[in-house]
Amino acid sequence: MKLRNGKTVLDGFRQSGSMKCLFPRLPRSAFETVLVNTAGGVTGGDDFSFAGYAGQGTQLTVTTQACERAYRAQPGQTGTVRNSLRVASNARINWLPQETILFDQSSLNRKLAVEMAPDATLLLVEPLVLGRAAMGETVNDATLKDRIDIRRDGTPLYLDALRLEGDVTAHLANPFIANGAGAMASVVYVANNAEAHLNTLRDLLPDSAGASLLQPDVLVMRVLAEDSFVLRKSLIPALTLLNKAPLPRCWMI
Repeated sequence: MKLRNGKTVLDGFRQSGSMKCLFPRLPRSAFETVLVNTAGGVTGGDDFSFAGYAGQGTQLTVTTQACERAYRAQPGQTGTVRNSLRVASNARINWLPQETILFDQSSLNRKLAVEMAPDATLLLVEPLVLGRAAMGETVNDATLKDRIDIRRDGTPLYLDALRLEGDVTAHLANPFIANGAGAMASVVYVANNAEAHLNTLRDLLPDSAGASLLQPDVLVMRVLAEDSFVLRKSLIPALTLLNKAPLPRCWMI
């Protein structure tokens, strides 16, 4: 992305395969892209990647058309997703995908890598749902490897890895792990005003969520919830606060 007459516009664009980008017209200077997986989900053997760059002074919001789905995989096969973001000086990226739904017998390996300039801003959320509660689904055999790596000027700022394998539902039923939660999310906000939002954010959260500062400009939030509906009741107010604007329309449809 680059600036043209004070507005964020495309600087370069390339796509192939079943991962597509849509660009809704917005009545503001920011720029939004909607990721669409025309394959309908991720299964064993799939390989998806996305790379986005916000040039100096630009603002980019990335979201998804709907929830991503990790479907049943054949034995020995794994679906991979690699996302990378670069945020230049005085630029901002809002990484706001909707939930990833993990289905029984799925196998997913996912990584998100972010490289930031010292004065860049980042709002990031990664929501995860374990089956569809309304359909009575449970995840009794699945594998998930998920990693978030955020660096500023090459220095690690936030590193987080999650690995779930086997009977995920039973594992998360442990009261000392997730107490039966069927949905969860991690939120990271890197900005010079992060500390100012801490108390307000905590007031919005239920007892199954928490927020803290890793350092004055790095705010981290984690949420556990019964299902995706309850998760969104916590996420939408919190993300709206940190985004300083309504969430992308895809979140509200």
